[in-house]
Amino acid sequence: MAAKRGSIAFFATYRPPLALDIFSLPADPNATRQDEIHLTDGISYNYNGQAIPPQALRTILRHSQSASSSPPPKRSDIDSGRLTGMVFVSERDSNLETLHIALHFNRDDDDDDDDDDDDNDNDDDDDGTCDDDDDDDSDDDDHCGDDDDDDHYYDDYSYDDDDNCYYDDDDDDHNNYDNDDDDEEEEEEEEEDNPCPTEVQVYSFVDVYGTFSGVRMEDSGCIAGGYTKGNGTVDLYLVYASTMEPIEVRRQPWTAVYKTNLRTGKTKRLTPQGVSDLSPSVSPSGKKVAMASFQRNGWQGENEHLHTDIYVMHIRNPHVERRRVIRNGGWPTWGSDNIIFFHRKKEGFWGVFRADISNGKTRVTHRVTPIGIDAMTPAAINDTEVAVATIRKKSKFDEDRVAAQYRHIEIFDITAPRQESIEITRNTRPKTDHYNPFVIDGGNRIGYHRCKSAHLKSGKDMHRYFQNLKSPKQHVELNRVSGVFPTISSDGSKLAFVDNEFKSLWLADSKGVRMVFDTKGPDNIFSPVWNQNPKKDTLYVCMGPSFNADKPLEIHAIPNVSNVSSDNIRSVPLTRGSFNNAFPSTDPGGRRLVFRSTRNGGDKRYKNLYIMKNAKIGEFSGGSIRRLTRGAWTDTHCQWSPRGDWIVFSSTRDKPRDAPKKSIEGDPGYFAVYLVKATDPDVWVRVIKSGDDIAGHVNHPCFSPDGRSIAVSADLAAVSVDPISLPLFLHSVRPYGDIFTVDINTRDIYENEDIENYTRITHSRYENSTPTWTMHSTIRLDAVWSSRLKNSYVPTCPYKYHEGGESERRIGHLCIPRRCC
Repeated sequence: MAAKRGSIAFFATYRPPLALDIFSLPADPNATRQDEIHLTDGISYNYNGQAIPPQALRTILRHSQSASSSPPPKRSDIDSGRLTGMVFVSERDSNLETLHIALHFNRDDDDDDDDDDDDNDNDDDDDGTCDDDDDDDSDDDDHCGDDDDDDHYYDDYSYDDDDNCYYDDDDDDHNNYDNDDDDEEEEEEEEEDNPCPTEVQVYSFVDVYGTFSGVRMEDSGCIAGGYTKGNGTVDLYLVYASTMEPIEVRRQPWTAVYKTNLRTGKTKRLTPQGVSDLSPSVSPSGKKVAMASFQRNGWQGENEHLHTDIYVMHIRNPHVERRRVIRNGGWPTWGSDNIIFFHRKKEGFWGVFRADISNGKTRVTHRVTPIGIDAMTPAAINDTEVAVATIRKKSKFDEDRVAAQYRHIEIFDITAPRQESIEITRNTRPKTDHYNPFVIDGGNRIGYHRCKSAHLKSGKDMHRYFQNLKSPKQHVELNRVSGVFPTISSDGSKLAFVDNEFKSLWLADSKGVRMVFDTKGPDNIFSPVWNQNPKKDTLYVCMGPSFNADKPLEIHAIPNVSNVSSDNIRSVPLTRGSFNNAFPSTDPGGRRLVFRSTRNGGDKRYKNLYIMKNAKIGEFSGGSIRRLTRGAWTDTHCQWSPRGDWIVFSSTRDKPRDAPKKSIEGDPGYFAVYLVKATDPDVWVRVIKSGDDIAGHVNHPCFSPDGRSIAVSADLAAVSVDPISLPLFLHSVRPYGDIFTVDINTRDIYENEDIENYTRITHSRYENSTPTWTMHSTIRLDAVWSSRLKNSYVPTCPYKYHEGGESERRIGHLCIPRRCC
């Protein structure tokens, strides 16, 4: 049954349309494609992997009783390397970005000779564990059992608050689970040249350990603990970043670092309340955690080079022993318990640096990678060697890149002469981007993720999806559309969007999916919107140069769009003159149209709202336009309310006079959302702002079908990951962030002034933008549109160069040189 309050659909920028997946290669410059191993089951998007040490893998298997394969895993399988594990991020569960565990069974190493010796490895009656009466609320941080006996997993001993050793009984019924895949995407065929001789099973971390299961983003999983304390061994933990808890301060990241005990399943927050941490990394001893933190100054709006410092804390006493060790650094990784590698941008290039923190703070900082190349997301192998992702030659926007302009994995050794490196991926896939390396088997292999693009022959192999996501808002469905600027008719029967190139308009309805309009010239087409009266069957679009307020931009109507063949469809211009007109929206009856324009904006191209009295003829044939707002600012992204009395829009009208024209990294900022009475411009109110000083972005507002809520794209939760770790960082901007909703009073406009409470709808590392909210009756939009889009929509974008290299357009999905509103 459809959601009572309708469906929010949106578009995700910089999320590759082809799935990311995780692979590894030997740390050998002579490695070939045949040496590349696929490390997941190939379902959904998978990235940011980390190897699970054998000791931790044994604990995970025992806790979860996930040894359900035939034959079940044995301890000797782990000890011999036949069974290995990896923790990684996957989007397979409700399309959320959450942690998963992969078990790798190497078929080539099967050895039946060990079967008789290991038949009882997983027999709980004979594993030597001890029973206890442990209270569920007790703090079981430490485990001190002797792990020398090969015939069982860990003995269940723990320290109490006074570090006294006692027995634990942790033989409760643990989670048994299967690998049901709720993701409605069809599993993509893997293109490996030489399929790896492994079987892979994947489990959701939340299913195994019962951690927070609400809407959240998880990242950077790594293993801590497991070190000797007295006569025993401290418990093992999974340390990770999560957005599970909101932060009170607006425009600050929700990301914090947590630890989950791999034996008991108990989860604790390591990050102090009110502080935001990213990219945790555990020292080789398992005792210390390093992370990039906004603790000093908070997030200031940067979206490419985060202004973070690196802090270190002890896994057992995080708040007491937390200290800053490095200023201006991100993505820490430990070479030893006294050596940290990290990245920062300096002298115009990203570089990887090495710091000695043996005396509690940085003693020596050494640039490991040469100036003149970009190097980022390091993964330390030891205290002298580090794997990094590099781009050796900068590229211009949308140019045909050469191999040196792709992101590749290399290993640098500070003892090597002239900062020479070992190239890992450039010889195997020279025109493929590789991301975020991690170390496997002590550095014998290096893992990474990349797009699964090798099987593409042309754009016809690129499928599009309408994906359903878990929604935190009751009675509201949430869907991600792979087309740009999605718009759904008010009756839910038609979906329209534009392609990545902003050149063609696509329509999905009961007749299928088809391109209904192509600009066939230099102009772009974007921001389509349906007439609110579904009987009108009219789309409105903007045509001309996109994202350039200095150039003329016109609004066109495309009538009878679903009932006329594409050869006979025509666009009708509604505006004229040398103005920049955009973001149209009709009243509920479909007769009038509100839009924003630079007319009367002077040399500075200020934008205000105007109302077109006849949405059919516009400024032509005697049609007239009435100015609604006026001022030396930008009013934009307007939509008429379902009741017809109010108009919602975003504006910079409250930007402080002394505010800089451009904030960090060229972002104009200072956008908030307002309501204005459609018949009286003097009746208006600011509904929601981003930061307390109005800085930031709250944009693209849209009403719910019942008019009781407004959805927006906003940076209220700042960023959730280090943006440089994402695809296409060189040309990306991320001013908005995620989708949020705010509930409004529909009776009194002034009751909606600076609403404090809002709901975060999406939690993502990508930019989720341009929401549309529509009511529908009884259909599941994701299922219907997926079936129609899947085999019909052929993008116009050149997703592969003729010689086989990945296109930045394909990786970036929606690419613009710089965004301005």
